[in-house]
Amino acid sequence: NRRKKKDDSILEIPSIPNPFPELCCSPFASVLSASLLPKATSRKKQVIKVYSEDDTSRALEVPSDITARDVCQLLILKNHYIDDHSWTLFEQLTHTGLGRAIEDHELVMEVQSNWTMEEENKLYFRKNYAKYEFFKNPLSFFPDHMISFPSETNAAVSHSGVLQMFLSSSTYPEIHGYLHAKEQGKKSWKKLYFLLRRSGLYFSTKGTSKEPRHLQFFCEFSNSDMYMSLTGKKIFGAPTSYGFCFKPNKSGGTRDLKQLCADDEQSRTCWMTAIRLLKYGMQLYQNYMQPYQGRSGGSPLNVTPMRSISENSLVAMDFSGHRSRIIENPTEALSVAVEEGLAWRRRGCLRLNSHGSPIAMSNMGTSIHRSQSWFHHKISREEAQRLILQHGLVDGVFLVRDSQSNPKTFVLSLSHGLKIKHFQIVPLEDDGKLFYTLDDGHTRFTDLIQLVEFYQLNKGVLPCKLKHYCARIAL
Repeated sequence: NRRKKKDDSILEIPSIPNPFPELCCSPFASVLSASLLPKATSRKKQVIKVYSEDDTSRALEVPSDITARDVCQLLILKNHYIDDHSWTLFEQLTHTGLGRAIEDHELVMEVQSNWTMEEENKLYFRKNYAKYEFFKNPLSFFPDHMISFPSETNAAVSHSGVLQMFLSSSTYPEIHGYLHAKEQGKKSWKKLYFLLRRSGLYFSTKGTSKEPRHLQFFCEFSNSDMYMSLTGKKIFGAPTSYGFCFKPNKSGGTRDLKQLCADDEQSRTCWMTAIRLLKYGMQLYQNYMQPYQGRSGGSPLNVTPMRSISENSLVAMDFSGHRSRIIENPTEALSVAVEEGLAWRRRGCLRLNSHGSPIAMSNMGTSIHRSQSWFHHKISREEAQRLILQHGLVDGVFLVRDSQSNPKTFVLSLSHGLKIKHFQIVPLEDDGKLFYTLDDGHTRFTDLIQLVEFYQLNKGVLPCKLKHYCARIAL
C-alpha cells in the first residue's frame, strides 16, 4: 500500500512541457537528426610534406584519398598563387636520381606507399608547362621518322589524328627507334632497336627487324611508373643525358629498374609522351580538359583556355586628364601601358632601397632586376638547364642569370625546339649612361626589366618570344 501511494504521488507531479515539441512529433525528426548532427567520417587524414624550388617546405594534413591535382589546388589557395593550370606535384627519388611529374588523377598516398623508410624521397610543388603541351602542339612531340601507322590506315594521318589514335581503343600508332638499354645486373649499355605497341615495349634481336620471332618483350606499364633520369650519367654511367626508366610499384631497389637512354631530347620526349598516352589514355585527356569543363567554344583536341569572368570585367583606363576614360583601342592600351612602365622608371629621381634610405634612379637600374622572379643570380649553366627542364621544354620558358665567365654580363637561358639556348646580355656605356643589349647595341635597354618586357612582346633576335619564366617559389 505504501508503495502504491508513493507511485500515485509521483504520477500527480505535473510534467515539464517540452520546449521543442516539433523535434519529437515532426515526421522530419529523423531527417533533421541525420543531417544536422555531426557525422563520424571514415576518411582518414595523414600529413604530407611538400617542398618548393628554394627547399622551403610546408606540411599539410590531407585525406587519404586526395589526388595530386587537389594538393596543387590546396597549395595555390594557401599561397595565393595564380592558377594557370600548369602547377604540378613532382616526385623525386633522391638516392637514384629519378623524378617524375605525378599525374593529376593519381592518389598521393599511393605514391608515398611505394617509398621505403630509408629513402629520402620528396614531393615538390612546381610548374610544368609541358604537362599537356602535346595536346596543343603534337607536331613537336611525334616526329615523322619515329611513328608509323597500322596497315589498314591508308590515308595520311594528321598530327591531331595521331592523338585521336592514341586515345582510341581500337587502333594505336607504333613508335620505333634506337635506344640504349642498360643490361640487367651489369654496368654496360647496349644500343637496340625498340618498338612501342599497345601490348608493351619490345626490342629487336636482329637489327631493325619487326618480325614476331625477332621481337623480345622488354616492359609493360600497368604495374610500374616511368621516371626521368636526372643524374643518369653520374650514377648509372649512361651514355647520354637523356635517360628514363621504369620502376615497379613495389621495387626492391635499383636492380629492378629497367633503364633506357635516348640520343637526344626530341627522341626521349616522343617515347615518354607515347608511353604516358598508352598507360593512361583518355584519363590524360580528361585531366587536360577538366579546367575547361562547362565552357563553350572549346573543341576536342583544340581547346583554347578562356579568360575568367574577373578578367573579362577588366578594362584599360586612362587617368592622365581631368576625367578618366576607357581605352577601347587595344593598340592604344598597349602603348599606354608601355609608356607607364617607362614613366615609372623615370618618375621621381629618388626611391627607397631595402634599408629605407633614398637611392638615385640611375643607380637603381643596375640592381632592380634582382627582385624579379625570373632572375636567378649566380647559378651555373647546368643548374639553369635543370630548372628549365623541370619547368618543361616548351617554347618560351626562360630565366636570366649572372654570367660565370664574365662577371659584368648576364645570360638569358631560353627553351626553343626542345633545346635550351643561352644568349649573352652585354652591358654598354654610352655618354655616361649604362645600357643592356642582346644584338650588339642595335636595341638598347636601360635595365634588364625593360629588356625582358620587350622580348615578351617581340621576338627580335631570339628564336621565340619570352613566355614563361622559371621561378623559385617559396611555400
